[in-house]
Amino acid sequence: MGMEPAKPKGLPSGLLKIAAICALISLAFKAVLLALEAFPFYSDEAIVGLMARHILSGRWPTFFYGQAYLGSTDAALVAGAFAIGGESVLVIRIVQALLYAGTVATTVALALRAGLGTWGTWGAGLLAAIPVVNTTLYTTVSIGGYGEALLLGNLLLLATIALDDERASTLGFAAWGALAGFAFWTFGLTLVYSLPSSAFLLARWARREPRGVFLRAGAVIAGGILGAAPLVVWGLGNGFDVLIRELTGSAIAGASSADFGAAVISHGLNLLLFGPTVLFGARPPWEATLLAIPLLPFAIAFWILAIVRALHPHRSTVKAPRVGRLLAGVAFVLIIGFLFTPFGADPSGRYFLPLSMALTIVGGALIDEIQSRTRPAWAVAALAIVLAFSAWGNLQTALRRPPGITTQFDAAARRDTASDSRLMAFLGDIGETRGYTTYWISYPLAFLSRETLVFVPRLPYHSDFRYTSRDDRYPGYGPLVLASPRVAYITSAQPWLEAYLREAFASEGVTFRESEVGGYHVFHDLSRAVAPETLGIVER
Repeated sequence: MGMEPAKPKGLPSGLLKIAAICALISLAFKAVLLALEAFPFYSDEAIVGLMARHILSGRWPTFFYGQAYLGSTDAALVAGAFAIGGESVLVIRIVQALLYAGTVATTVALALRAGLGTWGTWGAGLLAAIPVVNTTLYTTVSIGGYGEALLLGNLLLLATIALDDERASTLGFAAWGALAGFAFWTFGLTLVYSLPSSAFLLARWARREPRGVFLRAGAVIAGGILGAAPLVVWGLGNGFDVLIRELTGSAIAGASSADFGAAVISHGLNLLLFGPTVLFGARPPWEATLLAIPLLPFAIAFWILAIVRALHPHRSTVKAPRVGRLLAGVAFVLIIGFLFTPFGADPSGRYFLPLSMALTIVGGALIDEIQSRTRPAWAVAALAIVLAFSAWGNLQTALRRPPGITTQFDAAARRDTASDSRLMAFLGDIGETRGYTTYWISYPLAFLSRETLVFVPRLPYHSDFRYTSRDDRYPGYGPLVLASPRVAYITSAQPWLEAYLREAFASEGVTFRESEVGGYHVFHDLSRAVAPETLGIVER
């Protein structure tokens, strides 16, 4: 894959300029989409906001509410932002935009380490700054830690390259371990970076200085335990078996076939059918609609050629073999994890984000090759077409509302979030501040009302009445509703559930009133408080 280039000394001023400009372009692009109000506000993001609010009040959770595989790093950052700019959905998204700007800047640094020239480094930075819809979605809307995972992953790769130096100290390896441990607690997805990086370092140092390998490995382990201290302490108190089940996908285990072989085949089909289309930006992750169709063939051809040229065994466009191996390792671990864990049952596209960042580097490498083999104008044209394709796809989805650029994949569960203020005003007017609803309504309502409206998610949102108690993420709300002398029920576009509620209330001798409020259906003024368990909707 070519000879290893000389290691750069320090950070050249040109790199800093490219990184800063690309990061600013990224922020400007996000600002345009935020100004268009392209992103609906849903429950996962609302939980981040609620956690941040609770952190500011002195309650600091170890993990994302209800999920022991996402740390509270994201909520802590949002809490800091709330302390500065006040509590709002916009502030949550500003945090994500700043994190992604850091990812863009570190991608530029990785491009330099990959042996890319000025053209390729600019190309990688710009491709990251104006990404495809899938990347835009999960680096703007917070759902617990994807923005942090990408930035920490880039930092892990850069730190690995820095340690690939015969002068690296034991302390340096301990620091690398602390970074990997902290990243692991923040989001287990960062294993796709730390596993190949640790294997790379072990192999390199086993050859260079075999007697020092155990000392350095011990330093990495000690640093890792320190960096992942919140996770370790929680595991000691609650059991590491719980952590292992969570990290291996127990939350979505039911989505895969019980037969392991069938599950792997299903995950493979998800990978092949859904992975490339979201990675290349051919479609948004929530539906099969093709984007920017006039430019689509050119963009796909660009990305396929970029991958083929990067994988060339003798003349790879990624000139630094060690970076090429690291990026290949990230891709390999991610694919293995996707195939053999329950996470492969989720074809949404969010688990492919690390591949997206690797693609920007191989894309930049192709720009370098085009510039060196042809006229610079051809490199400019290739880059402009791909950037125009990405921008077009983002704007096409942003302007089509509903759904906008959404994390909600179930069309039946989507709603017009602009009606939230109408619903809150209605509930306040009629004095209904406690009750029951679905997961997708509960937490946005709590966050936007500053927790004056508490409706626990004890209603199913699937038409077959499937329900998991994991939807009830925050245990502090349940007692408040149970203690209330009056409750209301809120649904949205669920006629099957509304019909059931009418019959169940009647069978229990409960009288009620109904109101439609901007797409929401409210059962209120119940003659007595009654829980979903009593109505037979969910188990006790």
